[in-house]
Amino acid sequence: MQERLDTLPDAEVTEIEGDSMFVSSYKILLQQPLDHQDPQSATFPQKIYISHVDSTLPVVLVTEGYNARGNQPTEITRLLNCNQIVVEHRYFGESVPDSIDWQFLTIEQAANDHHRIINLFKQVYPGEWITTGISKGGQTVMYHSYFFPEDVDVRIPYVAPLNFSEEDPRIYDFLETVGTEECRQKIHDFQEMILKERDIFFPVFRDYCSSNGLTFTRISEEEAFEYSVLEYSFSFWQWGWECYGIPDGDSPDSAISSHFSKVGGFDYFSDYGIATYESFFYQALTEIGYYGYDFTEFDGLLQSVTNSTFTFAAPQNVELVYNYDLMQEVDQYIRHSACNFIFIYGETDTWSATAAELLGSTNSIKIVKPGGSHRTRIRNLPVEQKETVISTLEHWLEIEIDRSRI
Repeated sequence: MQERLDTLPDAEVTEIEGDSMFVSSYKILLQQPLDHQDPQSATFPQKIYISHVDSTLPVVLVTEGYNARGNQPTEITRLLNCNQIVVEHRYFGESVPDSIDWQFLTIEQAANDHHRIINLFKQVYPGEWITTGISKGGQTVMYHSYFFPEDVDVRIPYVAPLNFSEEDPRIYDFLETVGTEECRQKIHDFQEMILKERDIFFPVFRDYCSSNGLTFTRISEEEAFEYSVLEYSFSFWQWGWECYGIPDGDSPDSAISSHFSKVGGFDYFSDYGIATYESFFYQALTEIGYYGYDFTEFDGLLQSVTNSTFTFAAPQNVELVYNYDLMQEVDQYIRHSACNFIFIYGETDTWSATAAELLGSTNSIKIVKPGGSHRTRIRNLPVEQKETVISTLEHWLEIEIDRSRI
């Protein structure tokens, strides 16, 4: 491994501590071209974590959708007891060019990043390759496979949406039907209560933000407060909160405020939240789609917000032109051509509204955990679904898997 790392072009390699299952681990800053179509283009350092066990074993390539926080083994890596490569997404974390040129933040350029990394390391790992990622990282798995369908052997995206527009209307349809009518009404009543009693809850919001150093210059505090109320229903179902835990009007104000802050989240719309995800919002509003908010649910109660989409969170003074064809093309690939995919979703996760759809024309499978949220993983699937995933992997990889590892 060290010999191969020494030959990497324009790479800064540092040996680091890794999980006990790995023999050695490294952090790498690999210089990648900003524009893979132009070898003479500027470069940026892409952060990669290599965790090595044995060159004869498979490799799990983790396609992060955002920044890479470390080299902890994924459940797939543990299940296969194999090597792992974690790749930070371009324009996130440390993988940022000196000068931001947004035209090169595309799914095709990111797919080329992963394609190049795979080719660089196939000399070390000639066996099976598996790509996996969670949420936006799972989307990245799909996009890489769309552009380079022959690169890897198996693909496992978790809870990965496939959106068709900047404000995909399927989200609204989902929120109108998910769960029980009683629970949906409790959610709406809670949001309405916060808005009607803003003289109580807006000062709590403001004090929380002030004490946590959250500032608001892209939007006002009043707008952020209302967006947090609107976000509540999406976040509630995404993260699997329980309906019995929703406070009502008889609950103490402190309990209501605490629940609101935990579910709706107060930092997402702050300068900090927008700066953290600005690159994502650019992608969402140009290629990969997102969701918005239905203001009609709260007629007469919204005083500040006017924009139902997230253009306020995208890079400022940058043209945003959404490509409506691209995700439709990815969708057609997934439906008709994509092989050796295991899609994993949670039934009540809001992002399942825009889940990938299969027609049965390939061997790919889709697992939907009953009542599952965005936290759905193989390890918490029902026994039968877990067995389906593992036995499918055994068949595709032609190996026997020790089920005690998960």
